[in-house]
Amino acid sequence: MNARTMTVHGRAGARKVANGSVVESAARWGFVARGVIYLLVGVLALHIAFGDGGRQADRGGALAELSEQPFGSLLLWTLGAGLVGMALWRLSETLFQAGGGDDHRTGKRLLSAGRCLFYAFVAYSVLAFASGESGSGSSDKQSQDVTARALELPAGQWIVGVGGAGVVVAGAWVAVRAALRKYGKHLKRGAMSRRARQFVDVTGIGGGVARGLLFAAVGVFVVRAAIAYEPDRAKGFDDTLRAFAGTPAGPWLLVLVAAGLVLFGFFSFCMARWRRV
Repeated sequence: MNARTMTVHGRAGARKVANGSVVESAARWGFVARGVIYLLVGVLALHIAFGDGGRQADRGGALAELSEQPFGSLLLWTLGAGLVGMALWRLSETLFQAGGGDDHRTGKRLLSAGRCLFYAFVAYSVLAFASGESGSGSSDKQSQDVTARALELPAGQWIVGVGGAGVVVAGAWVAVRAALRKYGKHLKRGAMSRRARQFVDVTGIGGGVARGLLFAAVGVFVVRAAIAYEPDRAKGFDDTLRAFAGTPAGPWLLVLVAAGLVLFGFFSFCMARWRRV
């Protein structure tokens, strides 16, 4: 067997592992973990909307809420492991992405690589919190600290401004794809009842639009911080959600967005059950 044949067989074997039951299980646990976080953030945001703003409505607040439950430490480690699984699944997509032409495949791999890095960071923050470190502090402080460091770089205002604009575009992309039900092509619809499909559409559209709106709003605040050269104007999830209550719509806009995040949590659970991996 020559070297080329061995390489081909090696790649085929690696792809088989990537598409196997271990990676599939990791992906499904990852969706469950993502769902738990968004569900808790949405519930905390609802508390803020109705006058109870004692806990921050972001990942840190959600983890603090979990840590106070019976077997809280075990729940946190399980959540972190699920997010590691999500990152590994996205990594397998990056390495073995199937698709049409080379350009199409390259674009999907780059998108999967970005998602892999994102979930790896989230997993790290959750595991750091579980181990007693400060890896998942306030999202508002994290956003302001990152913005302040970036503004100190050469052309820092442009870097922060372009980065914020990118988050706005990403948020709009998430919302539009949800509204157009782009998630449907990934579902095992043959295994779903009519009621299940309806539930997925309600949670997928409502949850995806709310999630996209939240990301877009975070990006807007980053752009404003760049223009004013004031890092304190950047906001994380918590301050951004609270800002919705300060609009002319009052707390009801926050209620709608918070309810949407709860829906996205349930949508993630549906993806864990019916998504093709």
